[in-house]
Amino acid sequence: MTLSASRRTVMLIWLAWALIMVGFQFFVRARFEPARPDYALFWTPSETQADSLDDQPYLTEPYLNQHVAWDSEYYLSIAMNGYDDPDMRAIPEYFDWATPLVSTNEKRPMWVSMNYAFFPFYPYAMRAVMLPLSIFGLNDIATATLAGVIVSMVGTLAAMLALHDLACDELGEQGGVRAAFYLVIFPAGMFLAEVYTEGLFLGLAFSTLAFARRNQWITAAILAACATWTRAAGGLLLLPMAWYWWQSNGMQRGVRGRIWTEIGTFVLIASPALAYLLWDITLGDEFHIVESRFYSRGLLLIDQSRDAWQTAWDAMWDDNLQLRAYYLVEFGAIAFALIACTLTARRYPALVLYSLVTIIFSMTSGSAQGMHRYVMAAPVIFLLPARWGRSAAFDRAWTLANVLLMGVFAIMFSYDFWAG
Repeated sequence: MTLSASRRTVMLIWLAWALIMVGFQFFVRARFEPARPDYALFWTPSETQADSLDDQPYLTEPYLNQHVAWDSEYYLSIAMNGYDDPDMRAIPEYFDWATPLVSTNEKRPMWVSMNYAFFPFYPYAMRAVMLPLSIFGLNDIATATLAGVIVSMVGTLAAMLALHDLACDELGEQGGVRAAFYLVIFPAGMFLAEVYTEGLFLGLAFSTLAFARRNQWITAAILAACATWTRAAGGLLLLPMAWYWWQSNGMQRGVRGRIWTEIGTFVLIASPALAYLLWDITLGDEFHIVESRFYSRGLLLIDQSRDAWQTAWDAMWDDNLQLRAYYLVEFGAIAFALIACTLTARRYPALVLYSLVTIIFSMTSGSAQGMHRYVMAAPVIFLLPARWGRSAAFDRAWTLANVLLMGVFAIMFSYDFWAG
C-alpha cells in the first residue's frame, strides 16, 4: 500500500515536531530558569519550590528530565515496579484531608498505593518498549523515561494520521494536513511529547473513530479497549461507535437474516464498556479510593464541580495575575470546544457527540483544572480550524497564537511548574 503525498507530509511534520520539541525543551533548560514558586493555583506554591522534588526520585533523574513532571512519576513507577511499588506514596482507605496521612508503600504495605489512580495501558506499553531500549545501558529511570517519550510520540503520529483521515472527506488532503498540524501546535499539545498519556490516548481514540467510521469493527474494538485502559474517557467511545453502527443500518441488515453477524458486531461495539468493566473488577476498588479521597474526583460530581468552577470564575478577577492567566486559558479552551461542537454538529454528528460527552465528563469530575488538556480529546476542535484554515490569513494567525501559547506551557512543564 502506498502512502498519499499528504500522509507523507503529515509524517514529516510529525518527525520535525518530535525533534523540535526535544530540542526546544533542552534549550529552555540550558538558557534560563524562572523564579520560583509558581502561583498559578492555590496549592502550587508549596509544590514548586526548589526542593519540592527531593523526595520524588522518579522526577529527578537528569536524562530527559524536562519531559517528566507531576503525574509522570506514577507512570514511571508502574512501568518499572508495578502498582505496589514500595517506594511510592500510599494512603489509608479512610484518608481524609482533615488529617492527611501519607507514607511510602514500603512503610505502610496495607495502605493503597497512589499509583492506583492511573490506568495501566500507558505504563505497560512503556514497560514493553523498555525491553529493547535496555541495549543502550541507561539506568532504569532513564530507560523508562525514554520509553515513555517514545510511546507518547508514536501515539501522537497515530492521532495525526487519524485526524487527517477524519478531515479528508470534507476538507480534502490539505485540510487533513492542517487538522493534523493543528493538533501538535495546540497550547496543551506539548503534553504529547511528555511522559503523559495524551499522545497514546489520542492516537488510540482518534484511530478508533477513523476505523469505526469505515465499519471496521474488529480493529476499532481493539483500539477502543486499549484507549479505555489508558484513560477512563475511553469508555465514552461506545457512543460514536454505536452511532456509526446505527447509521450503517446494522439493525436492518440483522433483521434481513444476518442477526448473528450483527450481534457479534454489537459485542465489538460494546468493547469500551466491556474493557471498563474488566478494569473495574481488577483495579477499580483501589482506583476509586485514591481518586475520590485524595484527588477529590469522581463521575458526574455536579454540585462539587459547579462550586469548583464558580471559584475558578471568581479567581479570574483576583489580583494574582498568574492565577488569572491560567484560568483565562481554561475558560478559553472550554468556550472554544463548545463553539466547535456547535458549528460542526451537522457535518460530524458522531464526532460532536463524542466531543460533547468528553467535555462534560471532564468538567464534572469535581475539579476545575486541566480542561485545556482534556478538550484535546474532542476531535472537532481541530477539524473546525482546519476548515477555517483554508484562509491563509487565519492559518498563519492560528498557528502563531497556538505556537506561542504552547511554548509557554512547554517551558513551565520543563521546570515542573503547573502546566495543567
